[in-house]
Amino acid sequence: MNNEKTAIQTTYFSIIGNVALALIKGLAGFFGNSYALIADAIESTTDIFASFLVLIGFKYAERPADKNHPYGHGKIEPLITFGVVAFLVVSATLIAYESIQNIQTPHKVPKSWTLIVLGLIIIWKEISFQIVIKKSKQTNSSSLKADAWHHRSDAITSVMAFIGVSIAIIYGKGYETADDWAALFASAFILYNSYLILRPALGEVMDEQLYDNLILEIRKKSIEVEGVLGTEKCFVRKAGMKFHVDLHVIVNSKISVKVGHDIAHALKDYLRKEISNLEQVLIHIEPNE
Repeated sequence: MNNEKTAIQTTYFSIIGNVALALIKGLAGFFGNSYALIADAIESTTDIFASFLVLIGFKYAERPADKNHPYGHGKIEPLITFGVVAFLVVSATLIAYESIQNIQTPHKVPKSWTLIVLGLIIIWKEISFQIVIKKSKQTNSSSLKADAWHHRSDAITSVMAFIGVSIAIIYGKGYETADDWAALFASAFILYNSYLILRPALGEVMDEQLYDNLILEIRKKSIEVEGVLGTEKCFVRKAGMKFHVDLHVIVNSKISVKVGHDIAHALKDYLRKEISNLEQVLIHIEPNE
């Protein structure tokens, strides 16, 4: 299965899980008197829309290169990541607003059984995070990484809710708002994670040179090709799940243009064979003078 198909299937997994959890959290929060669980349900609802946005991005990025997009459509992915981060910021803002409102509103102590619900949610969301983050690394997808952190932020929100509800239940009257304070703290953590997700996606759009390990691998593989004496400049750009490479290689200055041309083609084919996530590879020939 190629990276695009893997990413799409993983996104469907996220959507189904978030729909189920939004319903469970909302119902448990309403009947269990837990405002933190209701805030958690809001966060899961925004996750659903964010995952749909990721899915649309993957479907678009699957389109092959064409006349107007010779490098393909992969750049849509970091743009989608911006949208996912926006959903994270919106959800964190909603949670913070609702928490502040609820802190100022007298309400009952949450039901003790809500702790069981929260415990199961925490376990499931952490499992979901591990599954999706593994797929994001496998596919080199910034959008999947953002989606994975939606799961992790959801788990963190639930952990905060668990602590807050536990305090409210243990200490009783006077501590009813403990779960609201917990949700407020979780919203700040979600905002911080939003920045961590946004930064690499911004670097991808700006074509920052962030791929030193890949460049090192390209240089090592290049000198394995007959006729390549060494490498000079090597620039790497990421577009979606693929990388585009501009590489200057050193060859014998005495060879003909035809031989240099053949070496360049052999090197391009070899690099794309040995490093599966390379797409466009542009080779520039330099004489060894």
